[in-house]
Amino acid sequence: MKRRSVLLALALALAAPLTLVASAQAQATREYQALLDFASELDNAATAPDFVGLAVAVVKDGKVVLMRTYGVTEAGGTQKVTPDTVFRLASLSKGFAGTLAALEQSEGKLDLQARAVAYTPQFRLKNAKDTQDVTLEDVLSHQTGLPPYAYDNLLEGGTPPNDILAKYGSVKQTCKPGACFTYQNTTFNIIAAAIEKATGRTYAEELETRILDPLDMKTASLSSQGLMATGNWARPHKRAGEGWVSTPVTEPYYKVPAAGGMNASISDLSKWLIAQMGDRPDVLPQAVLDEAHRRRIDTPPESARQRSLKTPVTSTSYALGWRIYQYAGHKLMTHSGSVEGYIAQIAWLPEEKAGIVILSNTRGSRAAKILPTWLDYQLGLPKTDWFRMGDLLQASTAPATASGE
Repeated sequence: MKRRSVLLALALALAAPLTLVASAQAQATREYQALLDFASELDNAATAPDFVGLAVAVVKDGKVVLMRTYGVTEAGGTQKVTPDTVFRLASLSKGFAGTLAALEQSEGKLDLQARAVAYTPQFRLKNAKDTQDVTLEDVLSHQTGLPPYAYDNLLEGGTPPNDILAKYGSVKQTCKPGACFTYQNTTFNIIAAAIEKATGRTYAEELETRILDPLDMKTASLSSQGLMATGNWARPHKRAGEGWVSTPVTEPYYKVPAAGGMNASISDLSKWLIAQMGDRPDVLPQAVLDEAHRRRIDTPPESARQRSLKTPVTSTSYALGWRIYQYAGHKLMTHSGSVEGYIAQIAWLPEEKAGIVILSNTRGSRAAKILPTWLDYQLGLPKTDWFRMGDLLQASTAPATASGE
């Protein structure tokens, strides 16, 4: 009897690892099939008239598991988008700035509780005490108290950013510094001046030395000249009837490089995603990432926007150049960027160690649907028809005289 019990226990002990292996294999098979299904749906969506050029990559467990490029760099042209085609990143630039600032702080070069006005003395708020109260952390988490997108119109009109900082003294504040979230661009760039003073290098030099070069991000840059330098760059496009035409590259947001001045290819953006997910501790230690990703303030406007888009987002907040969502019960780190002729997006699920990056040289509506489509597959959520490709079929069968209203 004792011998039989021993043999039974031995059999169970041997079977347990086999069961675990089989379970892991089944999970891997499900994940692989989900990735294939997403790729198939993405291939179909890329045929929509929303795109001229598109690049998408998916990362899992520190490796690129899917990379797709579609279309051409310029409408009417023949140069195909490749993994090394450079796009503008727009506000994805903010994540680079926030992470670099956290890195500098970890080495004692910068204090994020320092006053912003110490680095940009021309900065003024209506209330003198409030001017003194704004910290670098407030700058990086959009807690200056100014109205949203304050004086972006002046930036786009060609007013130098430092001149704009002085003009805020006449603006009625939305709240006291640190009391509410109001998205900014010009004030966000104060962090560039702080990093320059702390390191003795230009912001571009410090970013290249500490992050871009160590991650081997060869196509990444911080100017319109950098965008065009490789010869393999995606031209921006605007709507022209039912199609797209290329449009000149706009300069204003290159004037605030920490907020919106970066360019990169999907290949390099994948390297950045891998580093943000913790798989390049030699460049970005986990403690630095934890500081950059730590929640600073809730973002009710973004929560309202997500409700209007009918995504399963239950709460949103902001870290240092990064947004944080609770998405169908899962933590999602993300940021999007949009500037004339371009859309960019980065997102990852820390618990699942999976993420995605998206670059487009148009601002068609379906570009913003790629992320929720991928999340449906990655999280095993009930499938939503985010791309609504059936609408295209209905349009193509409509009478030629239909107004489309």
